[in-house]
Amino acid sequence: MPKSKTTQSLLNTSVYKHRNLLKFCYFLLAFALLSCGNDTKTKNAGDANENATTATETSETTSNKTILFFGDSITAGYGLDDTNDAFPGIIQNKIDSLGLHYQVVNSGVSGETTAGGKSRIDWILNQDIEIFVLELGANDGLRGVPISETKANLQAIIDAVKAKSAAIKIVLAGMQLPPNMGADYTTQFKAIFSDLASENNLAFIPFILKDVGGIAELNQNDGIHPTAEGHKILAETVWEVVYPILVASEK
Repeated sequence: MPKSKTTQSLLNTSVYKHRNLLKFCYFLLAFALLSCGNDTKTKNAGDANENATTATETSETTSNKTILFFGDSITAGYGLDDTNDAFPGIIQNKIDSLGLHYQVVNSGVSGETTAGGKSRIDWILNQDIEIFVLELGANDGLRGVPISETKANLQAIIDAVKAKSAAIKIVLAGMQLPPNMGADYTTQFKAIFSDLASENNLAFIPFILKDVGGIAELNQNDGIHPTAEGHKILAETVWEVVYPILVASEK
């Protein structure tokens, strides 16, 4: 049966509307896909920028040279509420305030002897080090370890550092003992450090506890370990020797 003109017109209109609806749907779909693509590009760009920033920060951190403090409880900051108050932490603050590119590594172990330091030096030297500050010997002296043994252990540590790299600058911190250890022993003990510094051509801190050792108000109740105030003075003593090396290495 032939369709009337009215029916045909309605069909045409319906088809037209249907086609327009499909076109509109395709348009929405295309727009959505494009939007997703733009969002992905924006996200990827953001991730790339974030990764670049992180890489830059990491690069800046890893570009810092290392100054390693290898010592006993004095270096470790024994008895302090915050180990950052120990002299290596104070040195780090000084370095940061001057914008020098150095990172302090505190490798102090309470109770450490020169024999203990000798046994762990190879592991410590697995990292790159620019400046090595050696502060060991006090516990040997307090235990009455033979002078020759203490000196040999310190020399072995120095040799290990030099074998790692001749470019590492070594700073030797001297130590002194209270007189109750006997005049001969204390005199020979004190000479260990100056002799090693001279024999190995090392930067030398004659007495790391200068203006702190034996002063009650600058030491904890045991009379041996510095207080936070004592560490501030100790840091100045170390800084006098270490600072010129830091500046020279920056050039």
